[in-house]
Amino acid sequence: MHILLIHQAFAALDDPGGTRHHELARHLVSLGHQVTIIASPVSYLTGTSARRTRWAEKQLDDLGVVIIRSYTLPALHRSFVWRVVSFLSFMFSSFFNSLGVRRVDLVWGTSPPIFQGFTAWLLARLKGVPFLFEVRDLWPAFAIAVGVLKNPLLIRLSSWLERFLYKHADRVVVNSPGYIEHVKSRGARNITLIPNGSDPNMFDPNAKGTAFRSENHLEDKFVVLYAGAHGMSNDLGVVLDAAEILHDQPTLCFVLLGDGKEKNNLIASATQRGLDNVLFLPPLPKNKIAPVLAAADACLAILKPIELYKTTYPNKVFDYMAAGRPVLLVIDGVIRQVVEEAGAGIPTPPGDPHSLAAAVRQMMSDPVACRQMGNAGRKYIEQNYARTQIANQFNKLLESMRRKNG
Repeated sequence: MHILLIHQAFAALDDPGGTRHHELARHLVSLGHQVTIIASPVSYLTGTSARRTRWAEKQLDDLGVVIIRSYTLPALHRSFVWRVVSFLSFMFSSFFNSLGVRRVDLVWGTSPPIFQGFTAWLLARLKGVPFLFEVRDLWPAFAIAVGVLKNPLLIRLSSWLERFLYKHADRVVVNSPGYIEHVKSRGARNITLIPNGSDPNMFDPNAKGTAFRSENHLEDKFVVLYAGAHGMSNDLGVVLDAAEILHDQPTLCFVLLGDGKEKNNLIASATQRGLDNVLFLPPLPKNKIAPVLAAADACLAILKPIELYKTTYPNKVFDYMAAGRPVLLVIDGVIRQVVEEAGAGIPTPPGDPHSLAAAVRQMMSDPVACRQMGNAGRKYIEQNYARTQIANQFNKLLESMRRKNG
């Protein structure tokens, strides 16, 4: 079976960012499928490109996954308008580059950005094959809720496109149970949950991350690690507030690893406030993240206190748990249910730095409990959210779609 994935925000294992799709693609190839991915050369996390931005550049990973980097205007972090222009540039270039991909059996579109979903739908119809539409967050609803999408015309057009894709997909896949009601209410019919997860084999829960600690002068510190995007949604200002509250803890360090539009503002704020217990580090590719998580005493996941964010399953939480590290969870909703059911960490209310600071103090005072939470999280991932299990579920779905089409 030849699967064509259209995915502007795709990150390979040697890129920073979420690598769910590369991991899934590699597993599908190991099962005998052919996978071609049309991706952007511009990092969705950093907004920059380490590659030449040509019209199309073909790559082949070690298992045979074909990755075609399709021209994208490198303007993701300039402004929201430029971000949309960047989305549109990929929408058109990916369409024309995909026309040359032969003998496709299924087209897989994913959102966000939602515009590439239209490209995937059109390609599926032109090639006469099923269209699978994957929803990774509720765009444009999230963009409206966080305040980055305000233009009434853009909101109407985006909402129309969202409903169009839900109604015209042969199958809608969501990666969080919290999304099901939203997509159903907007016209989706055949909905399947393929949740986020993690590959426990990528992480050694007994590793100490000694080299990373030494390189960053963290040998005697209690390290609270955040790894991921530094954007408006991530509410990292609350982390700086908590760091200020915890300035009386000389052995504590918040390590914020990643990139995003708000990073420079966060660094400036931390400097102005004299927060020497906060360390900013650049993003790392997924295949280099394990030693960093191993160096953490606790790992942090945080989003703004927005009602819609209660529906999300952040990738990073599953990786933290797979690494055997306790989770400081500053997110409510369905992901809190996972962490609490696993006994894998301490949830605190979003937007509340005092509660976050109290949770950090609690973890610092009880290292035995921290280890127990980390071990419990690891076991829970192995039993319920291991990448191989999820990839097998996804493979069964793809095979059922091919049989139905045949």
